[in-house]
Amino acid sequence: MEKLKPKLFSVMKNYSKEQFLKDVIAGVIVAIIALPLSIALAIASGVNPERGLYTAIIAGFIISFFGGSRVQIGGPTAAFVIIIYGIVAEFGIDGLIIATIMAGIMMVLLGLFRLGSLIKYIPYTITTGFTAGIAVGIFTGQIKDFMGIEMGAMPAEFVGKISAYSAHISSFNMTTLLIGILALTIMILWPKVNKTIPGSLIAIIATTLIVKFAALNVNTIGSMYGTLSAQFPTFAFPKTNFQMISKLIAPAFTIAILASIESLLSCVVSDGMIGSKHRSNIELVAQGLGNIFSGLFGGIPATGAIARTAANVKNGGRTPIAGMVHALTLLLILLLCMPLAALIPMPALAAILIVVAYNMSGWRECLSLVKKSPKSDLIVFFTTFLMTVFFDLVIAIEAGMVLAALLFMKRMAEVTNVEGWKYIDEDEEDSNDSDSISLKKVPKNTLVYEINGPMFFGAADKFMEIVSDISKDVVIIRMRSVPAMDVSALHSLWNVLRICQKHHIVLIFAHVNEHPMAMLQRSKFDVEVGLENFCPTIDAALERAATIKPYKK
Repeated sequence: MEKLKPKLFSVMKNYSKEQFLKDVIAGVIVAIIALPLSIALAIASGVNPERGLYTAIIAGFIISFFGGSRVQIGGPTAAFVIIIYGIVAEFGIDGLIIATIMAGIMMVLLGLFRLGSLIKYIPYTITTGFTAGIAVGIFTGQIKDFMGIEMGAMPAEFVGKISAYSAHISSFNMTTLLIGILALTIMILWPKVNKTIPGSLIAIIATTLIVKFAALNVNTIGSMYGTLSAQFPTFAFPKTNFQMISKLIAPAFTIAILASIESLLSCVVSDGMIGSKHRSNIELVAQGLGNIFSGLFGGIPATGAIARTAANVKNGGRTPIAGMVHALTLLLILLLCMPLAALIPMPALAAILIVVAYNMSGWRECLSLVKKSPKSDLIVFFTTFLMTVFFDLVIAIEAGMVLAALLFMKRMAEVTNVEGWKYIDEDEEDSNDSDSISLKKVPKNTLVYEINGPMFFGAADKFMEIVSDISKDVVIIRMRSVPAMDVSALHSLWNVLRICQKHHIVLIFAHVNEHPMAMLQRSKFDVEVGLENFCPTIDAALERAATIKPYKK
């Protein structure tokens, strides 16, 4: 069983000065990358810029200290933008803090109960669908600041945003738009010049200097949010009540699932980069603790950030020390340089998030999925995508999971079949299967049925075919290809048994696997059928059938 032990305590046994230096350098570089992103993501989420840094500092440090990955970098990510914006719009900052803490508690419980592996059962079509939907939501949310459109509070829902833009598009500011285009161009072209220093930082510096010294009429963080706090956040528990908590359960659960998926996906990606293996359950505990304390200190939801984690690895980070240095570096920036952040132009931050949305959209994966996937998977993908865009993430994930489960059950029902055996001439022997019925002698008073596939409620009606012919004296049910069964299938077997008993037909079972047999034994079905009528092989079942005397009907 996987250990609930943070990676930090394992890797420090052989820690060296050389690796410490590499971790410090990597941590500082990642902090530089995280700085504009944390501020931009906070603003896009509808909260003050400082809250993004609070999250990166507090949650980032805790996730690295207690986490199950050597190189995971935690902090705010784009995945939460839409749901945070919706929570703030409906419940305010206190509601967001409560939801963040609740999500953290859920993640801690997932880890403590060692349920980290369950996240892998969320279908790829759902994660791809809501990720693409989030990207669309982030992009549409940046149009106002990117173009400098003069309008009131921006609606939370997609249709409302589009309607508001249409009504106010004539008020756009050409200077703002040009600054946004300049920032976007720098971020696109800068990686061709230098891949170490992030293009977002260069875009922020360049556009800030231009707007400041040219005295351009462009909104900045300062003009929108006033003076930014340069103090360490204070601990505060929000006012709450049972009614608010009950309403926030669904959003908190969505945050917990999103954070779990993204953090564990980031761990898997980084494992491949450094040849390591993360501990998923303690990682979920760390992510949960990070979110709890992020909320208690005024931050927003956090998770493992794939892009920042990859940057950490590429710059030499190999232990959790790098993530802790990243958090401490951001703390120094908060305490010493935060007032300067007020000069950053809003269109530059919007440009950063447009690039984030583009990278997040995974349009290549979406195209591949559309071209290569069956219709059922496409239904799940488009349902999740459209629900995310037009409604909200909670509804999207719920609808996607329900639809995926229903379609999965439909497919399982289609592959489960009940096949009857009849007497076959010896010339038709199947030499590839020594257990084939064509090589067996079936008594004339006997019918043999083989069930292939899982026995569950989606295919329960098929099992009643077994008693469609009541003229025989013996029915053998072969279950060598049944790996599992549920209570609905068990109920169907009870119905089969009752019909057989009514018509004096002896029911015999051959090769029942461990899981189905355990269910039959718990319900005393085996006793009702007769223990002598459970045979280990089809040969034994046929021999048993041959000894049964015909009943005069």
